[in-house]
Amino acid sequence: MTKEKIHFVTGRLAESALSRVAANVADTSGFDYTIQVLPITVAALLTTHWMAPRLEIPDGTTRVILPGYSEGDLESIQAVTAAKIEFGPKDLRKLPQFFGQKTPADDLNKFDIQIIAEINHAPRMSLAEIIAAAKQLRGDGADLIDLGCDPNSTWNAVSECVSALIDEGHRVSIDSLNPKEIGAAVRAGAELVLSVNESNREFAADWNCEVVVIPDESADIRSMDATIKTLTEQRVRFRIDPILDPIGFGFANSLRRYMLARDRWPDIEMMMGIGNLTELSDVDSAGVNFLLLAVCQELRIHSILTTQVINWARTSVKECNIARRILFHSIHNRVPPKHISDALVQLRDPEILEFGVDQIKEMSDMIRDHNYRILAEQDEIHLLGSGLHLHDSDPFEIFDQLAATNATNLNPSHAFYLGYEMCKAMTALALGKQYTQDEALNWGHLTVSEKNRHRLTKYRAPENS
Repeated sequence: MTKEKIHFVTGRLAESALSRVAANVADTSGFDYTIQVLPITVAALLTTHWMAPRLEIPDGTTRVILPGYSEGDLESIQAVTAAKIEFGPKDLRKLPQFFGQKTPADDLNKFDIQIIAEINHAPRMSLAEIIAAAKQLRGDGADLIDLGCDPNSTWNAVSECVSALIDEGHRVSIDSLNPKEIGAAVRAGAELVLSVNESNREFAADWNCEVVVIPDESADIRSMDATIKTLTEQRVRFRIDPILDPIGFGFANSLRRYMLARDRWPDIEMMMGIGNLTELSDVDSAGVNFLLLAVCQELRIHSILTTQVINWARTSVKECNIARRILFHSIHNRVPPKHISDALVQLRDPEILEFGVDQIKEMSDMIRDHNYRILAEQDEIHLLGSGLHLHDSDPFEIFDQLAATNATNLNPSHAFYLGYEMCKAMTALALGKQYTQDEALNWGHLTVSEKNRHRLTKYRAPENS
């Protein structure tokens, strides 16, 4: 079988990165390849019209892959070769997926942990607010919407709320110990009751739905025995939650309770309420959620109850949705949860690619146009231009140095653009993130794409360079 022959086109800046990635992809996919480096620093500035007369496509080439950010139609290039012409991915790191190679992240559609997302203090909210909150929670990955009720009171509108949520397509649970409140909710369609213990277990047989058993005394899982016995005799479906305590109030010992409960009741479904950690700890919630779901995955705890009230935990449902997929893949394939997905790597990046001092100098010497390139390396921002290389840890100092050159292209919009990009570069340096000019910083699942390439739309490769 004849190997496919692929010709990659790029600019000087991406040459080394493309060479490395293309070699790995070619080895795995089994094709031969060549790379042509065109006389321009940034490949994203290329247009098909400018490239067409400069391409040197080897005989026998079957496909030509152009930089993903280049613009223009392909007709001018297709006219000079019989090879298939196409744009590649905008991110070189996605070249394996572009060629159909499967990565662990492509296999994250399986999970077995149910997410129950609580709307806290639901009786204090309007129906419209509850419906809007439920819609967002389900969109982030929640399987059940839990209505958190207020203790020592009865929510008279609970049945109306449950019915409205079900009409909107939601599955609903009710978080209350009040039999009157619970009864109204389950008659309206709630399918799960949080929670049941000695205080209300005598009513559970009348509810005809699944319930969550909690201890009568939080530190003693044996206090669930009587409730479990009663529900079993009455054929009431249930799962158990030994209760996770906050840090400083017995957290480590409560983890031990879950392990003891799994040993004591190996075949009973379990739930873990994780809000006592995420909401009551001054730390970003993603790592906390990940670790708690890892405990659940290993102990076969197939449901978690979470909230997202405090600001640092406001994306907990989405984080749990990502974590349960990564952890299912990790544990069922017996591999560490590393290099599977970086969606929860938010503060820092998995890897930082740097050019180094020598290559930065070489790039600076090659630049002929009057646009500026910004890099963030060695704890400094580097500003490169034609005959120009400014660098400092303080972007204001760089801007003062640039102004001192009497640059003719430093109009207000250009200055604003440089300030915006250098702010991103400073953030990347401070946190240990990869900075790429005109690209959004990678915040994992929180990344917001920068759709408009402000600088690149103002410059195209010169027709006669």
